[in-house]
Amino acid sequence: MTIEEAQRAVDAWVGQFREGYWPPLANLARLVEEVGELARELNHRYGPKTKKAGEPEQDLALELADILFVVIALANEQKVDLEDAFRRVLEKYQVRDSTRWERKPEKQGEG
Repeated sequence: MTIEEAQRAVDAWVGQFREGYWPPLANLARLVEEVGELARELNHRYGPKTKKAGEPEQDLALELADILFVVIALANEQKVDLEDAFRRVLEKYQVRDSTRWERKPEKQGEG
């Protein structure tokens, strides 16, 4: 699925409800909640915080996808073409950070 297809899928899902898209600040709050859920799970797995007895492990992929869904909803509500924006941000990183970290040595036969 492309980013454009994902934006259309979210728009189709939201479009079936009278309420439509939530206002930007409500979506921001939702985004912060979802990022908090991801942070909690990562802290349980890799940080000092232990889970409560019987607390199940969460699916990191779904936690990340929840974040993506809210980002797409926010972009749609604001009429942002995320595919174009993501392409531009990749170009920015490629230029800005091109010498920031040590590159892996090229393998023989790669160019």
